[in-house]
Amino acid sequence: MGRAVKRPSLTAWIFIGMAAGVALGIGAPGVAQRLGIVSTIFLRLIRSIIAPLIFATLVSGMAGGGDLKRMGRIGVKALFYFEAVTTCALFLGLGAVNLVRPGAGVPIAATSAEAALPQAPIPVSSLVEHIFPASIIDAAARNDVLQIVVFAFLFGAACAALGAKAAPVVSFTTALAEIMFRYTGYVMFLAPLGVGAAIAVTVGAKGAGVLLGLGKLVLTMYATLALFVLVILGSVLALFHIPPRSFYRAVREPFLIAFSTASSEAALPLALENMERYGVPKHIVGFVIPTGYSFNLDGTTLYLSLASVFVAQAAGVTLSFGDQLLMMLTLMLTSKGVAGVPRAALVILAGTLTTFRLPVEGVAVLLGVDALLDMARTSVNVLGNCLASAVVARWEGVSFRQVS
Repeated sequence: MGRAVKRPSLTAWIFIGMAAGVALGIGAPGVAQRLGIVSTIFLRLIRSIIAPLIFATLVSGMAGGGDLKRMGRIGVKALFYFEAVTTCALFLGLGAVNLVRPGAGVPIAATSAEAALPQAPIPVSSLVEHIFPASIIDAAARNDVLQIVVFAFLFGAACAALGAKAAPVVSFTTALAEIMFRYTGYVMFLAPLGVGAAIAVTVGAKGAGVLLGLGKLVLTMYATLALFVLVILGSVLALFHIPPRSFYRAVREPFLIAFSTASSEAALPLALENMERYGVPKHIVGFVIPTGYSFNLDGTTLYLSLASVFVAQAAGVTLSFGDQLLMMLTLMLTSKGVAGVPRAALVILAGTLTTFRLPVEGVAVLLGVDALLDMARTSVNVLGNCLASAVVARWEGVSFRQVS
């Protein structure tokens, strides 16, 4: 009896779709350009996820377990650490994309970019006013991510304050979050077709030279993530006196699982087990790592800052320092709602581009190499959350055992 043939993973199919799209774009550019409807449908499905996923994830995360109130000191320390490290990741990505400029020379139709940012300076009062929604339905219909996040934070705080009275609503948002995770998985089954069509249209319309710009983006992303791990996370290891060799042995398997599957959820059980064996108390592991899946996505936040400015560069839109700071604020908030499933960061990126009126066609261009980008950012997410649990434990005076 012969061995069962292993079915290709979604990541493998996406690589296949990407290669097929490149071949079709080079060999039959006329046919390739007619596949735009396929990538458009895929993008519309991604955008349909934005509002319900962010709302459900943030509300259920804030009010669902009540961990932030019960854990008290540990919760405050964890959230402080999350914000500090993800802010470093955002600004490191921002610095890298402005220094290397990987978007220059990758042409994207600036159909909506002409109105991306008004020519006259916008008063600070108008920018602040725009953050707060007049109608959550209107904000959701426009996929205005920042307004959705503000509403979800206030709504979640109200649910937490009401306690048991809000339990049915919290249960609903928890179920809705799970449903949207599954919905995202269904949409991602179409990813190979969407990727193939997107890269075929791009190569067919712009020529094979566009791939050089995307290659520059991939190299910039990997180099910046490596710098983040070595400098930022390495400094954290030294600051909190966490033994790097034993920590490496504890995190290498979850890291590789996350890299190969591009899913932080797939690495979660082993991450919890290994960090507990490493010496992090169970109550800290059980709180910090799952909470970090919503609040501490280092690789994803770095990618989002890099990718959003990349799209602006490719579309020929000049973003001032103030504009980029506002975008970083938006990403700092919206990255908290990214699902731990493959390519979910595209949902947040699409919403951010919509909010700043940058061309969503940039997502289609990024789709062609997103499998490579997702593997890197997801594995760094898992690494960062494992380190977060060790940092909080060390902050609480815990010492670590060696992992065999």
